[in-house]
Amino acid sequence: MISLTFNPSPNGWRAAGKIGLALLAAVTGWCAQAHDDWPAPGRNVRLILPSPGGSGTGDTIGRLIAEELSKRLKVPVVVDNKPGANGNIGATAAAQAPHDGYHFLFSWAGTLAVNQAMYKQMGYDSQRDFAPIALLAEVPNILVVNNDLPVKNVADLTRHAKAHPGQLSYGSTGIGSSMHLAGELYQREFNTDMVHVPFSNPGNATTNLISGEIQLMFQLVPGIASQVKAGRVRAVGVMAPQRSPALPDVPTMVELGAPQLMSTTWFALLAPKGTPAPVIQRVNQAANEALADLAVRKRLGEMGATPLGGSPRQLADHLSAEIERWGRIVRDAKIEVK
Repeated sequence: MISLTFNPSPNGWRAAGKIGLALLAAVTGWCAQAHDDWPAPGRNVRLILPSPGGSGTGDTIGRLIAEELSKRLKVPVVVDNKPGANGNIGATAAAQAPHDGYHFLFSWAGTLAVNQAMYKQMGYDSQRDFAPIALLAEVPNILVVNNDLPVKNVADLTRHAKAHPGQLSYGSTGIGSSMHLAGELYQREFNTDMVHVPFSNPGNATTNLISGEIQLMFQLVPGIASQVKAGRVRAVGVMAPQRSPALPDVPTMVELGAPQLMSTTWFALLAPKGTPAPVIQRVNQAANEALADLAVRKRLGEMGATPLGGSPRQLADHLSAEIERWGRIVRDAKIEVK
């Protein structure tokens, strides 16, 4: 413990202030020096992913990011899959992990933004419990329909849906998923009455779309691109400002006159709150270097993803806006998971 005694006169306060500044400078210098050797050679960095391993867009992109960070930080970045509860289990584990610079969270829009409005109780708060590092990439939803549905664009779908209230079904991978909320966004904007049918996985939903058991989906591009190319389903429009490199011939909703229909799953890198600022900056730099690499950009494009990047502040602002936007849609649709 350091004890200071001083005369409470103006000169005494000035002297105390100088001592305080000197101590602050010393502590700041010590902290910077303490992290000069981060990451320690041979020590693993743990990247928590709140999804099952071995499949899915999130896991694929997360492993690519881990690989690229490992190259640039020169230590192993180990993926630790912790699935369950729409990502809440993994995010909770990351929030409770040590803020020592060796634990990070790779997560996405649903877990970080949508769940805040959909769940009454969670083990974490996306803004309170994490330090933002960087936006990494985004994958757009795409409106696809069964080949027998007489729909070629958004206007056609809206006319058909209004003429057949309650008769059209759209599939998703579960309540609160990106596909579900994209459908709710469409219904909110065009005042239609369609039935939401959740499936346990995207493969089952796609099979039912092809067979006609459901009539449409707001699927993620990587999960449906091959079926579109094979002519098994019809693509109407990509829910993003730019066309997808995976389906360059499919117009965007902006081109179709429906710019309000924007829905993407974005992916981000965060750390437990309290992780040292020099570590945050170093990882942000490594992530942005990876996203600027042409080979990495090509690999992301092949997955149907658009690389992003940017500062921790930009991620914080984006997260805040997304929590507000999707929170309104969740509340309007009365979606709740207990």
